[in-house]
Amino acid sequence: MNSASSRSRTLQAVGALSLAAATALLMTGCGQSPDSASSAATSEAAKVVPQKQTTSPSATAQLTEDQQERKTVLDATKVTFDDAATTATGEVAGSKLVELDLEGVDDDDNQSPSPTATGSPTGSPSPTGSPSPTGTGSPSASPGADGPVWAAEVAEKDGTIHTVRINAVDGKVIEARVDADQDADDKKQTADWLAQATQTPQQAAKVATEKKKGTVTSVSLDDNDGKGVIWQVDVVGSDWKKTTFDVDAKNDTIVREETDED
Repeated sequence: MNSASSRSRTLQAVGALSLAAATALLMTGCGQSPDSASSAATSEAAKVVPQKQTTSPSATAQLTEDQQERKTVLDATKVTFDDAATTATGEVAGSKLVELDLEGVDDDDNQSPSPTATGSPTGSPSPTGSPSPTGTGSPSASPGADGPVWAAEVAEKDGTIHTVRINAVDGKVIEARVDADQDADDKKQTADWLAQATQTPQQAAKVATEKKKGTVTSVSLDDNDGKGVIWQVDVVGSDWKKTTFDVDAKNDTIVREETDED
């Protein structure tokens, strides 16, 4: 009786141990399987789906219509502001520069603006390395058929203004004439302004380009709201934006600065 009871207890213990072992094995398998499957799925997804790339915007932003116009004209221009000013004053003995403007750059009344609808057929309006187009220039390279033009006004000592137009590719004078619409008051005002302007337009242009690196496209003498006279200087930078500087014509101080974002 004792021996049978002992055997029974032994079998019960072995059965319990076997059941516990089987349960542990089952639980271990169930616990690992989801983790293993999840890990494997993640690994495979990483192989298939590329990591998200962070792309930067294009380095060359699209130019506005005004910026493209400036670029088109300046790419075709070979004669600098300084050279054009020297040529203009040389046409009229004893004259001084009152205004010098590169036609086609920010002209409100420009009759033949830089092409917008048709554009340049080649995509590069600048005649690279070849300053040739005089009379046969490409219309897409400048506002006029003969290429870009510097339009100058120079005044005699009594204030009489002469208009001088200069080819901005080869530097030749296209036209030189006395302005017919001047009266005595106009001449007196011009003479008075020039008498007040102790600084030259070249000095004003130098002040402006020291403040902003770029190309001078316009210089003109003007009244500073009754507080003397100024040289108004337009400078186009490498971003093709135009900055206008009002430079005191007596002391070369910048009294106003404005950038056209268009």
